[in-house]
Amino acid sequence: MRKTRQKKRNYTRMKWLAAALLVILVAAAGAYFGKQQTKWAGGLDFGKKQHIVHVMILGVDRREDDAGRSDTLMVASLDENEGKGSLLSIPRDTRVEIEGNGYDKINHAYAYGGYKLSQSAVESLLGVPMDHYLLIDTKAFERIIDAIGGVDIDVEKRMYYEDPWDDDGGLIIDLYPGEQHLDGERAIQYVRYRDGEGDIGRIGRQQKFMKAVLEKVISPQILPRLPGVVEEVGKALETDMSLAELLAFANELKQVHDHGVSAQMVPGRPAFFEDVSYWIPDIKELRKFMAEALGEPVTEELLASAEKAQEEYEKDLPKGIQIASAAESTPEKVEEKAAKDAVREADDKPMKPEEISVMVINSSGINGAGAEVAGILQRKGFVISGVETGKTDSKEQTTITTSSRNTDVFYGMPFQCIIMDGGGKNQAVVNIGRDYVKQGD
Repeated sequence: MRKTRQKKRNYTRMKWLAAALLVILVAAAGAYFGKQQTKWAGGLDFGKKQHIVHVMILGVDRREDDAGRSDTLMVASLDENEGKGSLLSIPRDTRVEIEGNGYDKINHAYAYGGYKLSQSAVESLLGVPMDHYLLIDTKAFERIIDAIGGVDIDVEKRMYYEDPWDDDGGLIIDLYPGEQHLDGERAIQYVRYRDGEGDIGRIGRQQKFMKAVLEKVISPQILPRLPGVVEEVGKALETDMSLAELLAFANELKQVHDHGVSAQMVPGRPAFFEDVSYWIPDIKELRKFMAEALGEPVTEELLASAEKAQEEYEKDLPKGIQIASAAESTPEKVEEKAAKDAVREADDKPMKPEEISVMVINSSGINGAGAEVAGILQRKGFVISGVETGKTDSKEQTTITTSSRNTDVFYGMPFQCIIMDGGGKNQAVVNIGRDYVKQGD
């Protein structure tokens, strides 16, 4: 039954990271085949940086009825002179201007115009041109992970729930904490897990997964048969580079690993407007980061240009959008919070509302119900990590899934709901069903 459910991927919201084992290799190939001039949006010219290359990586959920969306979006960079690699994760909910389509989530750019429009949106956000692209269909995930013999991951916590984005409840995620070997089927569960941490928590797991895959690829078991592995993986990828180009630079992997791979996320803050979650980028900090990554000085001219871009961006924010504090809005902060919670794991006392992050999913078909429930929870002190729309009319009853220690904290809600045991110690998922009655109705 579980395998049948796992084959259903209608409108999945996952972090597909199977391209990880080729990311740095692709970047190395790009460093040779893609020498480009680096320019910033706003007219600032950084001149030629022939030793640095940027590769856009798209993990795409393709479906028969439409083009799909890019549910993983990252930029891999390689400094050829230093032999260093870096990964910049772009939250899929990042609100950007998409050419010809106004402001929307950046992962919608692929649905509007394929990888070319996605690339345009990424370049506009970062102010840096992409040298190459790499696209992977999500359905190839298991095949690629199995091709390298699986991955060793220290699962940081108990992970259990039925993914609300799949048909009929879809994928059952059921992982226990601790060091373990994950094949393709179980790796899917790890990268798809969602709870009150929202997209930021998954980005942290995404970066952790990337590094674990790189460790596996450079291992003595894989290196001797890397050409065969790359050939197998290459069949699942779409890129503007040939297999021969990728293989020619396979020897870069060990050097990049030895120098370390830095992982960053676009700085910003979570927000929601009506029933839609967004990530509001801090353009000024992002441009500073990109300059430093390119080895360029952060000049007054650069800061002025970034400040202007930030002001113009904020002018176009819709009235009524609710933007959360940036205090807990990074993978590092999420990980730190989880570590503190682990220390208190033996404590059975309920946590305070302000210590619990809540993801709200509106599966009721009632317009505005998600924002309304999020407002109720906020007034009670809970931290809202996101508000999203599930499969319309797919759920009969409203459920709140949280740790057993915190079930009492959610009693007394002004709407009918079932409180269930599950999830992390400091997270909860509220999934609104058809039984929900709007306040005041």
